[in-house]
Amino acid sequence: MKVVIAPDSFKESLSADQVARAVERGWRKVFPDADYVRVPMADGGEGTVESLCDALGGRLETVEVTSPTGGRHRAQFAVSGDGETAVLEMAAASGLHLVPPSERNPLTASSYGTGELIRAALDLGVKRIILGIGGSATNDAGAGMLCALGARLTDEAGRPLAAGGAALARLARLDLSGLDRRLHDVDIQTACDVDNPLCGENGASAVFGPQKGADAAMVAQLDAALRRFADVARRDCATDMADAAGAGAAGGMGGGLLLLPQVHLRPGVEIVAEAVGLAEKVADADWVITGEGRMDGQSIRGKTPVGVAKTAKRFGKPVIALVGGVGRDYAAVYGHGIDAVVPVLQRIDSRENILAAAAQNIEAAAENTARLLKTAMAAGKAV
Repeated sequence: MKVVIAPDSFKESLSADQVARAVERGWRKVFPDADYVRVPMADGGEGTVESLCDALGGRLETVEVTSPTGGRHRAQFAVSGDGETAVLEMAAASGLHLVPPSERNPLTASSYGTGELIRAALDLGVKRIILGIGGSATNDAGAGMLCALGARLTDEAGRPLAAGGAALARLARLDLSGLDRRLHDVDIQTACDVDNPLCGENGASAVFGPQKGADAAMVAQLDAALRRFADVARRDCATDMADAAGAGAAGGMGGGLLLLPQVHLRPGVEIVAEAVGLAEKVADADWVITGEGRMDGQSIRGKTPVGVAKTAKRFGKPVIALVGGVGRDYAAVYGHGIDAVVPVLQRIDSRENILAAAAQNIEAAAENTARLLKTAMAAGKAV
């Protein structure tokens, strides 16, 4: 029996590799002689650098960048063994995990540090950038990132806008003439984990704003600000991004990136799957195990488990997803290649205790799932 274990990370608790190892420990208790292949995955959020660094035979670089709240911190990115490709995560520079829950404010959080991270990669002379844009703390349509790369965003009086998404409501002019010229020579593959548009009920503010600290009034304010950004971008830069698939990713970072030359928005899980050779690994598998921290209706919009399932179904392989929790609409994934969803939470507890017990819970759920399968296999033989 060959079991391919290809999960995403469980946010704020375990990396994708840690999840995969916990799943393997659980399954080995039931099927000790199986062939296990761990393939840590990502969809553009946290874990993308880790997953691709090994796949590309790369090394890690560390730089100091601006945090979403304006402080300074150190962020890592990967450079391939041949020096041609850099793998960056927006989360490393502008991630939600960098801001304590009590301080999260998408009205003022800035993506400036992500622009600094891109600039650091350009300084190394790379020819290709893979930029994962999941897990952000920001809702500024990449305005901060653009400013770090030389763009000017000004109000009616010609003054630079303040940081954050709310300030975009005062945007009067968007000038890209000062953008770093090196961007014209670099192909930027943007790994999106969702395909949401920039604005509206399925847009960045409405869908993702609440998890970044936005209440209903803030969501409405931010959505109007992003719409203003899209209107000015259409007028000043001849770029129509409001309804572009993926423009709403990472608080509108997908839309802001469309203003740069040589940028391509792609499902992040596809980029990672190609780099780690997922198709080759699942082609002869008996079972494929994937997972993520929370599975809901949004999981079908470019998230890792459905991306893994899509690859597995090319070869007719069964797919089980172990997840931290589920939303009411999680069953949508059953129409997208997932055969079974198994929540791993064992008991009601505090958030802190649940996160601390993540590995134990995943291992136990994996063992129980394997036991169920073993029982079903034995019953099938008996029949």
